[in-house]
Amino acid sequence: MKDPVIYTQLDRIEGPLIAMLLELSDIGYGEAVQLVDKQGRTRNGRVVLMDGEKVTIEVFQGTAGLAKENMRTRFLGRPITLNLDPSIIGRRLSGMGEPIDGGPPLAGSGRDINGSVINPTARAYPQEFVQTGISSIDLMNTLVRGQKLPIFSSSGLPHDQLAIQIAQQARIRPDLSGHTQDLNDSSKELVVVFAAIGVKHDVAVRFAEEISGRTVSFLNLADDPVMERLLTPRAALTAAEYLAFELGLHVLVILTDMTVYGEALREVASARGDVPSRKGYPGYLYSDLAALFERAGQIKGKKGSITQLPILTMPNDDITHPIPDLTGYITEGQIVLSRDLHRQGIYPPIELLPSLSRLMGDSVGEGYTRNDHLPLMEQLYAAYARRDEVRMMSRIMGEDDLSEIDKCYLKFGKQFEQHFIAQGAGENRSIEQSLAIGWQCLSRLPVREMTRLSKEELAKHQDIWQTSSIGVTD
Repeated sequence: MKDPVIYTQLDRIEGPLIAMLLELSDIGYGEAVQLVDKQGRTRNGRVVLMDGEKVTIEVFQGTAGLAKENMRTRFLGRPITLNLDPSIIGRRLSGMGEPIDGGPPLAGSGRDINGSVINPTARAYPQEFVQTGISSIDLMNTLVRGQKLPIFSSSGLPHDQLAIQIAQQARIRPDLSGHTQDLNDSSKELVVVFAAIGVKHDVAVRFAEEISGRTVSFLNLADDPVMERLLTPRAALTAAEYLAFELGLHVLVILTDMTVYGEALREVASARGDVPSRKGYPGYLYSDLAALFERAGQIKGKKGSITQLPILTMPNDDITHPIPDLTGYITEGQIVLSRDLHRQGIYPPIELLPSLSRLMGDSVGEGYTRNDHLPLMEQLYAAYARRDEVRMMSRIMGEDDLSEIDKCYLKFGKQFEQHFIAQGAGENRSIEQSLAIGWQCLSRLPVREMTRLSKEELAKHQDIWQTSSIGVTD
């Protein structure tokens, strides 16, 4: 590493940015910078723009109180790094990775928070089922180890509670394929890396109190400088890569709220004069989000893995907004929360029809969950979609004019929402419990409507219809 270069004169201060006029030969893009003001206080930053003799620096702690003179600026000759060691598990850190739990500083060697690109040919295909304890996810939109599956929410919906519940309950299921496996192997335990971006103080306290155990928490508060929001997910993912690919652990990364991250990116991009694109976001929003989301996955020959559950709120409930829209192109599906279900008091208010897990087909069934998982999921989706059609008809013609089978679908939909989708905020269901509830909900419909299920599967569960008010021969 080269010796730090020190300068004492600023040219301009604007928002979270400062500009300097100097010789560029020894300075690189993304290089870490340390600033010491006239009171002797230290702030950190990085080089974000090099134009002629002008260098623009983002200051992570903000520029309030800085002056153009009597400043010492040190270019450190390295990128922004995060110190990591095995004691990080169970720690609570700031959005920049500094301990805020009263514990000692992390003593490990520094790692570039931008990570390193995983060669696509070195990636292992995600196939192992991760159980969250939430029926609407486990049975209908399965999370797979190494997958990136975002949750699309909106203001006022309980995505924070859902994030806490998943962090507390998520675990890797035992191998059901018949292969032997040591369930005490520490490499099979799931570690949660939780990153809260721009949260209010009361929400941060709630996260700190309710998320514990094998968890690493990064908390960026709403009154923290905007620049820190851009570092928080990168610091969290750097910690996840260390735990996964150096310590061989399976890591679940929960990032909330990525819309706040996008707003911070837009603010900083505007301050440094980047050309705006859709709704004022910079044109590189897609590649910036991809650089974060693509840090999930598994690497051939390594035991660990990184699974991502980014959470983002859709402004004005608009799923076509640039952030959810671009996120959908990068990730492997989405979980969508419903304001209508939330108004009905249903938790978690997961709207199943627009939700999707693209990797589900290869991670459930024999050897992973149970043989009837996929056909039951397909039948439940088909029946729930039919219920929506019937409900729309009933609003036009009235429920009294519906056929008996249409009324059965309305009854099915009510039971499905109240008993399958709805569950307690602390209720941790196994996949077997979710499957059993799914089958019980189908008993509201005649057997002849079970077009997605084989005769063999129906024969195995015929007792459900025998105890139902509909009857097996209807």
